Order: sequence, then C-alpha cells, then structure tokens
Amino acid sequence: MNPFATRSAPEFNIAAAERDTGLSKDTLRVWERRYGFPSPRRDAGGERLYSSQEIEQLRVLKRLVDAGERPGRLMSLSMAELVERLQRHAPTAASDTPRELGDFLEILKSHDVQGLRRQLIQARERLGLARFVIDVVGPLNTRVGDAWMRGQLQIFEEHLYTESIQVVLRDAIARLQPVRGNPGVLLTTLPHEPHGLGLLMAEALLALDGARCVSLGVCTPIWDIVLAARAQRIDIVALSFSGCMNPNQIVEGLTELRAKLPAGIDLWAGGAAPALHRRPVDGVRAIAAISQIHDELQAWRARPAKP
Repeated sequence: MNPFATRSAPEFNIAAAERDTGLSKDTLRVWERRYGFPSPRRDAGGERLYSSQEIEQLRVLKRLVDAGERPGRLMSLSMAELVERLQRHAPTAASDTPRELGDFLEILKSHDVQGLRRQLIQARERLGLARFVIDVVGPLNTRVGDAWMRGQLQIFEEHLYTESIQVVLRDAIARLQPVRGNPGVLLTTLPHEPHGLGLLMAEALLALDGARCVSLGVCTPIWDIVLAARAQRIDIVALSFSGCMNPNQIVEGLTELRAKLPAGIDLWAGGAAPALHRRPVDGVRAIAAISQIHDELQAWRARPAKP
C-alpha cells in the first residue's frame, strides 16, 4: 500500500503542484510512473488532482533531493521519517549572526514587510554587500526554505520574503558605480527555471567586483541568450539553477547553449541543482557556492588575453 495515499481537501492540479512544490511536471509524472507516488486521482476530464498531504510530502522530498538524496530511497519512508531525515541536512550556523537570522524570520512571520526590509538594509549597510549576500542572504534563504517545507511558513510569507530580498539587492546594485570594463557577464536562467533570487545574488557580487553585468531576468530561450551575448559583447554567460528543473533539461539545455555560444564566451552555471555537479557538461564551469564568485572572476582575469 502506498504510504502517501491518504487524501484531504483541497486538491491541486498539476500546474499548482508544480508551482507549490518546485518540482517540474515532468518529475511529478516520472515519480508517479516509477515509484507510485504521488498518486493523484483524476477528475472527469482526466486531469490529475493532488491532495494537500501529497503537496506537503512533495515539498519535503524536493528538499531532500536538492540535498543530494536519491528519490528511490525516500519513497517508502513515512512523513515523520522524511522530516527527521531533512533535519539531518540542516546546516550548522557558522555565521556570526545566527540570532539575527532568527530575528528576520520572526519579523517575516509578523507580516511587517517594511520592518523586514528596514532590518535587511541595516544588515547590508553594517556588513557590506558581499558579506550580506554570503553570510545573511544565503543562510537566510535556507532557513526560509526549511521553514516553508516544514509548514512553519505559508507560501505568501515565502513570497513576501523573496520580494523583500529582491528589493534590497536591486537597490544595492543600483547604487554601485556603473562599470564599463571586463568581463561582461550576461545573467539569466534557462526556460523552465522561474527562480531568480540566486541570479540576483550573483549579480550583486559580480557588480561589486567590477564586472559589467547585463541581466535578462528568468526563463530566456536559448537562442535569445546567444543573440543577447553577441549583441552585448559578453565574455561570460552565467546561469542560475534552483533545483526546480528536471536534471535532463539542465544537461540538455547547457549542452545546447554551449554548442551555440561562440567558443570565446565562457559559460558558468551555479545554484542548488545537484545535476550541475553529478552530470558535468563539457565547456561549462559549475560553481558550487556563491562565495566562489570572486575567485572565479579573478581566475578569469588572470588568463592570458585571447589573440
């Protein structure tokens, strides 16, 4: 008997399940076929309908897979066992601001949006932009994601957080002195990758380090990335992956983009998707942590100039 079979209202169609869990429609269908979970019922028109319990369990499974777990080893576990396993992956706070991170969450839960943004700006000004991105935004993203997966935050609260971080980072980037030097970096995501927070974090660090940044936002078609890179005289195309995309889509997309980009343009890929490191693509520089951006940029600048 499927341990995830119990249902409760309301129910969600596959588009809502994709949005609320971060798992692509392809992944949901593959898991259903391969593992028997999720097991959505069908309405009169044959459309899949997922229970709220399935959605919650899918969220936890998504976090575990992002942390490197294999889905086939997780499907027989109870919800309590899944949550316990997820807690083992919770990072130990190494930042000197653990209490402050908790304070941000408390402000978020109180729905004081202006207060949250004010506190974030104060942390940014006190720590400097680079430390703010690496020591505050990165760990805070993880805490917010964990709280959401465990049902401690509502979806709208997670959206309020994301919007607040974007406002604070965009304000900081706009305040930086415009750069006209090298490298020129084009930032975007592939189609089917709707999450842009990691992209904005990378842009902040790159711009702070003197790179000329051009952002296309999220979900840019591959050929348009190529056209933009040529039009903007780009040296590096930088892509962000949240783990939302199917691993095959990541590998195929990177392979296609690498083949279509001129050989003189570097291709960087970073983010939480395990496929970036499990299935490396020739000609693609996979960056494991956002804190490595400075070193990667310095290494690029140290290379001999191309004839």
